[in-house]
Order: sequence, then C-alpha cells, then structure tokens
Amino acid sequence: MSQALNNDAPLMSRNMLAVIVAQFFSAFGDNALLFVTLAVLKNQFYPDWSQPILQMLFVATYILLAPFVGQMADSFAKGRVMMFANSLKLLGALTICFGFNPFLGYTLVGIGAASYSPAKYGILTEITSGERLVKANGLMEGSTIAAILLGSVAGGMLADWNLVAALVVCAMTYAMAVVANIFIPRLTAARPGQSWHFAAMLRSFVTATKLLWRNGETRFSLLGTSLFWGAGVTLRFLLVLWVPVALGISDNKTPTTLNAMVAIGIVIGAAAAAKLVTLQTVRRCMPAGVLIGVMVVVFALQTSLLNAYLVLMLIGALGGFFVVPLNALLQERGKESVGSGNAIAVQNLGENTAMLLMLGLYTVAIKLGAPAVATGVGFGAIFAVAIAVLWWKGRR
Repeated sequence: MSQALNNDAPLMSRNMLAVIVAQFFSAFGDNALLFVTLAVLKNQFYPDWSQPILQMLFVATYILLAPFVGQMADSFAKGRVMMFANSLKLLGALTICFGFNPFLGYTLVGIGAASYSPAKYGILTEITSGERLVKANGLMEGSTIAAILLGSVAGGMLADWNLVAALVVCAMTYAMAVVANIFIPRLTAARPGQSWHFAAMLRSFVTATKLLWRNGETRFSLLGTSLFWGAGVTLRFLLVLWVPVALGISDNKTPTTLNAMVAIGIVIGAAAAAKLVTLQTVRRCMPAGVLIGVMVVVFALQTSLLNAYLVLMLIGALGGFFVVPLNALLQERGKESVGSGNAIAVQNLGENTAMLLMLGLYTVAIKLGAPAVATGVGFGAIFAVAIAVLWWKGRR
C-alpha cells in the first residue's frame, strides 16, 4: 500500500539507507560492467572503433528516453521504479553473460540507467526536505563516486581473471540493488493519472522543459550541471592523450589512476558542500565552478605526476562542491513546479547532450591536430569563462 513519509525523519533513516545502498550497487554494476563489456569486445575481436559506439549507445538512451522516464518516475512509487530499472540492468548483464550481442545487452543497461536516474534523485525530495536535501545529495554523490572507483577497479581486475565470472559478479551486483530497492516503502506517486499517449507525453516534457528554463534558479542549475558533466566526460578522454605527452608515460594504468584522483576529490567536495551550502546560499558554489576551469589550465601545464595527482584531486573537490548544491536546487524547485522526476529527466537531457557536444568538439580539435596540452588549456579557459558568465547573469 502506498504511503507518504515524514520528511522530519533523521537524514540517515532506514529509507535513506536503502536508497544509498541500492545506488551503490547499481552504480558499481554500471562501472564494472563497462570495463567487462569492453573486455568482451576485445575477446570477440570487435574493431577498436566499436568501443566508443558502446558508450554512445548508453548516452543515447538518456537523450531518447528523457521525455518519458520523468513522467514514469512521477506516476508511480519511485522505489518501485528504481527496482524495475535495476531489473532491466540485471537483464542486460545476463544478456551479455549468456553470450548474446554485447551491444544489445549494454543498451538494455542504458535503458535501465535512464529510467533509474529521475527516480533515484527524485525520491530524495520525498524522504527528506529543506536543508537536509543538500546533505542527502552529498550522500548520494559520495555513494556514487565510491561505486565508480571500486566498480571500475573490480571490473578491470575481474575481466583479466575470468570474463564469465566477471559478468556473473556484475549480474549479482544488480540483483543486490534490486533487493535493496525492496526495502524502500511504496511511496505515494507524486503525479498520478497523467496521459500515456506518446504525443501527450512529448508535449508534457516540452512544457516541463520550458517551465524550468524560464525560471532563473532552475535554468541556473540546468546550465551549471550540464557544463560540469559535459566537461567531466571530456576530461576523462583528454587524460588519455595528455599523460604520454606531458609525463612521458604510455601505460594504461596512469590515466585510470588520475581519473580516480578526480573521483576522490568529488567525494571531499560533496561532503564540504553538504556542510557549508544550503538552498538559500546555493550561489556560494559558483566560485568553485570558475576555479575548476582555472585548475584545468594549471593541470594541463604540469610535468610532474605528483603535482598532477594533487591538482586533479583539487579539481574533483571543486567539482563536488559545485554540482551537489545545484542538484539539490533543481530537485526542490522542480518538485514544486513540474515534479522532481520530470525535472531530473530534463536535467539528464541537458547533461547528456552537453556530453555529446563537448566530446564532438574535443574530437574535432584532436582530429585537426591540436596538441593535448594546448587543448587542455583552451578547454579549461572556455569552461571558466562559461561558468563566470553564468554566475554574472544569475546575479543580475
């Protein structure tokens, strides 16, 4: 039976713990399965150009399903939507495990991830509220980053050991996420009774997008988070080219380790944001956004591995401090206007579109022969200016 929860419950209630645990296992599975599936492609002699196609299919599901997954999250109990989405991920992992096409299996995982995202963030506004919402987002981001770190390492190690065993572990991880979702009570649907006709859903999504875009606070959040995640995915690819040029190191481990430094920094920054920023003081995060771009420029000029580690950890900390309050702001304001699920779906559309655009610009720059260091300097400078303009316009 559906129920409404008391938003005055402690931050680390049983419900919040179930959400955090489910998110950890779900994100762990996503990142482990990526590296395991890449190993499957190599083992089955797929061409090298097929690897980015795998990631593009995953991102494309977020964009194509954005008009629909937000309404799904708001029309049903979000904990049950999360369970359904993790079940799709489990099905995708089993598809690869039993020898079916890995692109099909990973696309199923992408559909599950796109369905999961609006529900996992939207549910935070239903089990907590007010100033604790920023702290809840900090917990969510911390859980996610820990899962990314451990899942990436585990996926690579397991794939080197035994591919079948690695796929089984990924499937079991998704199964544990499903079990964790069972412990989330069936909450009252936020916006039941909406039309499920394709045209009506599309119009509803367009309307939600317009409403969020017209509001200064939610537009501010959408632009900020889209710039951040678009920049983040580009930085990951930039590291692969930058390491051999700037440091003279050509192994595969160093770029992965440097990415891990960013992730550790995000956990630190998210924790700091939870303590220092509220919904009323959310613009305190903007200087951190400008400094991200500045530090990317500084990083691109480094020639020492130790300095690179430190600078990237600082970039991650600034990123966590920047993005967590913006997420909380969008969830709270979105809940009041279009529904938190729809708000996160609109955010996903913006973030994943930004990822594709920034990766496209990065690819063009490299294709034209731009040096990795110069690309990093230009990329950081553009990001800093973009966030500074957003901050300035938001203060007017």
